[in-house]
Amino acid sequence: MKKDIQNRDDIIKLVDAFYIKVKADDLLGNIFTDVVHVNWETHLPRMYDFWENILFCTGNFDGNPMMTHKALNQKKQMDFTHFNRWNSMFKETVDSLFKGEKATEIKNRAMNISKAMMDKALS
Repeated sequence: MKKDIQNRDDIIKLVDAFYIKVKADDLLGNIFTDVVHVNWETHLPRMYDFWENILFCTGNFDGNPMMTHKALNQKKQMDFTHFNRWNSMFKETVDSLFKGEKATEIKNRAMNISKAMMDKALS
């Protein structure tokens, strides 16, 4: 039986599983590897902090994801297809690992963040 997201260890499990899928994805993977040249050793801990802060209000994330994605869009034109794929993969990953109030919350928060980024990063 699946449990709800309860702590940072669960966030790490979710983020790691999600980015394994992203790296292998035909649409999104090349953005991370060929366009941005992501350093996964630094990126993943930042994502742990980001999602832990989003879900548990830890205050341990310092950054501006909106500006980061706006700059990315200057390097690689993104469209709704990219964001829709990201949303779909994120939801699928959460659903494959967790069930409960926090799992639902993180999916809703991810969708809201994505919508805001689509509106601002693509404009």
